[in-house]
Amino acid sequence: MPSPSPSPASPTSDSTSTSPGTSNRTGTGTRNRIRSHRTRAAVCVTLTACALALAPTPATGTAPPENAADRALRAFLDHGPKAAVMTAAHRGQWRKAPENSLPAIRAAFADGAEIVEVDIQLSKDGVPVLMHDETLERTTNGTGRVADRTVAQLRALRLRVGLGGRQAALTRHRVPTLADAMKEARTRGLVNLDQAWREREAVMGVLKQTGTVRNGVFKSRAAVPEVRAFRARHRDALYMHLVDDDNAGAVKEFGKERPPAFEVVFDDAEDEVAGPAFLKGVRGTGRVWINSMRDEFAAGHTDEASLIDPARGWGRLIGTYGATVIQTDNVEALRTYLAKGPVNKVPPGAVRIQGEAYAPGKDGVTHHDTDPGNRGDGPGRPGEGVDICDHDGAVAVCWMRGTEWLTYTVDVPRTGDYTLKARVSSPYSPAGTYRLTVDRGPASGPVRVANTTAHHAFVLQGSGVTRRLDRGRHTLRISLDDKVPQNWNLDHLQLEPVRR
Repeated sequence: MPSPSPSPASPTSDSTSTSPGTSNRTGTGTRNRIRSHRTRAAVCVTLTACALALAPTPATGTAPPENAADRALRAFLDHGPKAAVMTAAHRGQWRKAPENSLPAIRAAFADGAEIVEVDIQLSKDGVPVLMHDETLERTTNGTGRVADRTVAQLRALRLRVGLGGRQAALTRHRVPTLADAMKEARTRGLVNLDQAWREREAVMGVLKQTGTVRNGVFKSRAAVPEVRAFRARHRDALYMHLVDDDNAGAVKEFGKERPPAFEVVFDDAEDEVAGPAFLKGVRGTGRVWINSMRDEFAAGHTDEASLIDPARGWGRLIGTYGATVIQTDNVEALRTYLAKGPVNKVPPGAVRIQGEAYAPGKDGVTHHDTDPGNRGDGPGRPGEGVDICDHDGAVAVCWMRGTEWLTYTVDVPRTGDYTLKARVSSPYSPAGTYRLTVDRGPASGPVRVANTTAHHAFVLQGSGVTRRLDRGRHTLRISLDDKVPQNWNLDHLQLEPVRR
């Protein structure tokens, strides 16, 4: 395994304790302060693309003021050694709005992403719309196939919050067309057109109609001759090629007509495309785009791993693999990391306890689980039945069921009032409820866990429970109510001082 990238100027210390302001999964971070101070016209893929980005206005002979889309295009075409790392928002900013929606696109750009990734399907009457799945159930109140509905029928549907799911709440937002999306992006940034290759001519037509040819980034893993033919027909089109070990030879096959970026996918650090020689070859002529959302996209160097220790995620992708575009589900955290270094720090005076760090001991003494063995895929304790899952780097207590309970030992830094928060995930409504007991005191009322729209979509949720705690060691007990649905995951607990 390659060595981690260099530490930032002010590194944080590794810790396995639950002392104030620390986490038992906080590690040494890395800082990326790459800045781009030069952009050369020579990086433009075609003369037309250069003209669109750089030409003066005919009326005045002076270049118009640059907008965010101009800057994003210049950056995307810059593959020099000082090229800044760019952020791509996966399906937009779905943490603030429905995935693949207009407000998600706006929020992603507002939060600092230079690129927004969207997914495209074709309606029955041939109109490109934004939708990841071929069917409607997960993200809308509709049913059936997208291709069996007209654009008017699709526009009438309501989108579900976040990543959707049949139990996710409906919003007032509607299914947008690609034209709607491109108009939103025209002055804001670039759009990665995922699942668009099959309908590339229809999509290109939309880009031309909306005046956003320079904003759209096509991508595929199609045969190189097929890609060449498309780029020859549309010399002003931006294009990125997807490569993994199955088609690594495509990079050389492009010859001198390489696209300005390659999306590199590897599920093992020993993959050919993850090797230094291959990546150096790609980086020499274009940008290296790597996805950090799931384990299988970048050998476990995920968003969740980055929130624990950036050297395990984004820092490694940049420092070892040469990533110059990172596609993420955590836009704000990545932007903060690129600007300031490690993120997800424990708030001052707070204490964070990982869900899997429950007190050691026998079932019925320090914990209780209703089924034998670890049903999860994470690092459970030998001989104990608490279920531990690894959700793309977030190690969490999972398969939680009624009557189960866990105890935790925590050292409180100073006497005061503290409120409990829990970082949880669940695609269900209701997801479940729990009660908090501190030492031998009375249990709290039921705390409802809210639907986060996916098992891997963790959210820090408040409990509304406040307790007066003296400085020193305390025992927390989290108990799951019986006879109510329980199906959620616990990443960590956090005791935060109440500010008066």
